[in-house]
Amino acid sequence: MAEELLRTLTEQVVPVIDLIALIVIAYGTLEAFVRSVVLVLTRGAPAQGREIWIGYSHWLVAGLTFQLAADIIETSTAPSWDEIGKLAAIAVIRTVLNYFLEHDQNEMRELRDRDRELREQAEREA
Repeated sequence: MAEELLRTLTEQVVPVIDLIALIVIAYGTLEAFVRSVVLVLTRGAPAQGREIWIGYSHWLVAGLTFQLAADIIETSTAPSWDEIGKLAAIAVIRTVLNYFLEHDQNEMRELRDRDRELREQAEREA
């Protein structure tokens, strides 16, 4: 009885979480695209491109996190080791993608902070 309830809830919740992930990633992609087009048309600075990438990667990390949550919930009712193995492989891939996106975010943040410090130092010296 409880196991059937868990399976039913999982079947309802996982697609909703996947839909949330899709919405988050689609919105972030649309925002990054629009900002990139504006940047190209206005011939913006490369630093603005980095800001767009940082913003976009935040949306991707959020979407991947939702997808990983759905995978974790789905494994609780996976009926076979084969399905658990497939879900685990997907979870590992998403986790690795998430790790590298966060690594890129930190690297871009460091570049932005370094650029800001150099500009502030040049302004003080001028």
